[in-house]
Amino acid sequence: MSPVHDRFQTAARGYFVYGLVYWLGGAWLWLHDVGRDTLWSLVWIALGAVLVVLVPFLLRRRRPGFERWILSRRDFARLVAIFMFLRVLAVLRVVLRSDTAVVPAPWGGLVSYRAGGAVFLLVTVIALALVARAAWATDAE
Repeated sequence: MSPVHDRFQTAARGYFVYGLVYWLGGAWLWLHDVGRDTLWSLVWIALGAVLVVLVPFLLRRRRPGFERWILSRRDFARLVAIFMFLRVLAVLRVVLRSDTAVVPAPWGGLVSYRAGGAVFLLVTVIALALVARAAWATDAE
């Protein structure tokens, strides 16, 4: 397997784990009435489920139709990395906020947004590093 192919497969796996963690976290919050007040919340949950599958599908291997008509896999990875970086900044704001709410934890008890955000931040930074490596590494690596 070529190093480029391997980098993109690793990025696809990393994004899948990241997306799954975010999707499950978002669904958990929604089930506990966080952001549940609008129909748009369901649209975001559905869109998140689609992205959990679609982004890794497009990163994993070359898709000639996609690359011919939309973006190269490398450019797509760069765009994904930029959006993930913006997500890092948004989650960092939650982690650094002085006041924080709590939500029931799946295992019982409560989890603060700050603690949950720290976990999401770690998952995001790791996945971002994998996607960015695929997007910006040279082919010789």
